[in-house]
Order: sequence, then structure tokens, then C-alpha cells
Amino acid sequence: MEPIRSGLRQIMSDFLKTQPPQDAPILAWPVVCGPEIAARTRALEFIDGLLTVEVLDNTWKHQLASFASRYISGFGELLGPVVKEVRFQTPAQTRLAARKAAVSK
Repeated sequence: MEPIRSGLRQIMSDFLKTQPPQDAPILAWPVVCGPEIAARTRALEFIDGLLTVEVLDNTWKHQLASFASRYISGFGELLGPVVKEVRFQTPAQTRLAARKAAVSK
């Protein structure tokens, strides 16, 4: 089973490397975090090495933040060293950031 998994990761890595640099980490998020976490989170944007991920609530935010270095390592295996930080935010924080962005325009 491990050779199949390794082969699939290589195929995914090759595919992701053909994607626009700002999109590849967002597309890779479900592979890096796994299906159970991916079902409860949403990668929002990737800018200047920072991947922002929306989580259900503050409990999820704090729990997943403790795994950030593991996620960064996973991105490194798939994409190379492009993801420097993973930041988790709640839906309320996402809405607040969107309002601030709209006001600053």
C-alpha cells in the first residue's frame, strides 16, 4: 500500500507544481491536512508565503495551530519551501477581514 500512496503523492506533487503559485497551496491543503480536517476547514488565500485557512471556531483554530509546523513540512514535501506560515481564522475573523479590505479600497 505504501508504494501506491507514495506514487499518488508524487503525481499530486507534479500536478501542483504546474498550477499558478498562488493556487497550489490552496489546492494542496486537503492533501496536506487529510480528508477529515479538510472537510471542516477551507483554505482561503495564499499570499507571500502565508496560507490562510478558515476553521469552524476558536477551539479548532487553537488545535490546528499546534500542528502548523507539521502542515508546513507537508507543503514542503509537495511543493517545495513555498509555504512559510499557516494562519487559522474563524468565519467571524474572515468577515471582519473582508470588511476591512472593502473599507480600505
